[in-house]
Formats: sequence, structure tokens, C-alpha cells
Amino acid sequence: MASNIQPVKMPTQAAVCAVLLALLSSCTNVPLQQGSSLGSYAGMAVSGGSLTNAKLRVNSPAVLAAQTVRIAPTRVENAGGGSFEPKDLALLTNAIDRALCRGLSDRFKVVGPNQPADLVVHATVTDIVATDRAVAATSTVATLGASVAMVPIPRIPIGLGGLSAEAEAVGQDGTQQAAMIWSRGANMLTTKARISSVGDAYSLSSAFGADFSRMLIKGQDPFKATSSIRLMQKIKASFDSDPKDDACKAFGPAPGIKGAVAGQLGLPPSWSDKGAAVSQ
Repeated sequence: MASNIQPVKMPTQAAVCAVLLALLSSCTNVPLQQGSSLGSYAGMAVSGGSLTNAKLRVNSPAVLAAQTVRIAPTRVENAGGGSFEPKDLALLTNAIDRALCRGLSDRFKVVGPNQPADLVVHATVTDIVATDRAVAATSTVATLGASVAMVPIPRIPIGLGGLSAEAEAVGQDGTQQAAMIWSRGANMLTTKARISSVGDAYSLSSAFGADFSRMLIKGQDPFKATSSIRLMQKIKASFDSDPKDDACKAFGPAPGIKGAVAGQLGLPPSWSDKGAAVSQ
């Protein structure tokens, strides 16, 4: 007699992808926060990706003709109303400067302060959504416990932080040649919980630096780049401890392997990132 018992079907690839997309969508919604640091906000087109909100404008011929760039220190504009520690904000802004410098050095010669350059880049943090440290600690403990049992577990989907920032590149005549307003929130899968109020904003700083750098390198919308290129840039920004241009050394070495370990353990950014290099 033939058995009527049907084998249990494994989830299809489409179902798995649907679950992953649902988890990725469980992120902090950080709306674009326009500041007052850019020379102009006119003519910016809506762009962005599945996780990122953005508006941008780029003068492709002028940007592609440029060969040198200087990075002005990133500032914070009323983000959090003064509720964050100055040392944490210093690490965040320096991480943005470091990401910009390493990204731009792929094509440009990055020069030091007060040196002439075809383009001057400056960024401003316009909003920081604080990470709930207690929830981040709980997520970290749960994740570490699950990793021992070899069971992947997503982050708790509450208390997630985020970052909103803007940047522009100005030519020698003071004319804006490129500009971007950018925001992104942490999500359950790709943003590791860090027990710091600026933990998620710090983790997202490299993504902002990479997106703006890619716009200047290609002279076009960076969100149209292939995912493989973006992944390689992210890996390089995280682990390349020897910057191409000497000017980038001012922002200190990338945390590298130590930073990756700190992220897995949920440690604050200050555990692995020593910030800007100390002038001798």
C-alpha cells in the first residue's frame, strides 16, 4: 500500500529572500534632515537605495576633471540637542573624515590642510538617532549566546539608532560642484549592536563616507553602482590600515580586525578606535 505521507518541503529560495527582506526592512526610519551647511540645496534629485534615503546633485564634467581634493573637518549641527558626549561625537566625525579620505583617495590626490585643491569637501552631521544602550546590551548577550550554539539570531528590533548627514564639494572658485543629503537607520541584520548611544551612527558613518566618495569618483549617482563594488569599498574602509595618501593619516588608522571583534562583542567605538592622530 502506497504511503500518503508527503515529505516536508524545505522553504523555497523566494520564501527565504522574503524573510530576509522583511528583517532588513525592520530598521529605524531616519528621514532626511536638511541642515544649513551647504552652499545650495537647489536642483537636488531624490535617490538612495533599499536602506538609504538621499538627495543629490553632481556637476559631472567639473568633478571628473578634478585631480586633487582637500577634506575639511566634519562638524555636528545640533544633532541630539547636545545630549551626546563630546568624545563620542569626536569619534563619529573623525570616522566620517577617515571614510571620506580613504574613499576619495581611490582616484584623487588628497592634500593636507591649507594646501590648494581642485575640490574642497566638507560634511556635517545633521541628526543622530541615539542607540538604546540597554537594548543593545541585551541584543549582544543574545547574539553571543546563539553564536555558541551556532544559531544565527537577528538583533532586537527596538532601540535602533541612525545617522543623517550632508556634504558638498566646492571648486576653487567657491562654486558647489556636488552635494548630498543622506540618512540611514540601523537594521536587525547588518548593523551590529554596540553599547553606545552613538554606536549605530558610528557604524553607519563609513556608509555615508563611501556613498559621497563614490559620487565624486564616478561623477554620477553612487546608488547606481553595482553591489559588488560597494561591498569591496566597505571592506577596504574597514580593514585597510595603511592609507594611500599621507593626508589621511591625520584621521588615525582604521580599527581593522580589532574593530571587527569589538563590533561582534558589542563594545563601544572607543574600545577599538583611537580617533584622530595626535600631532607631534
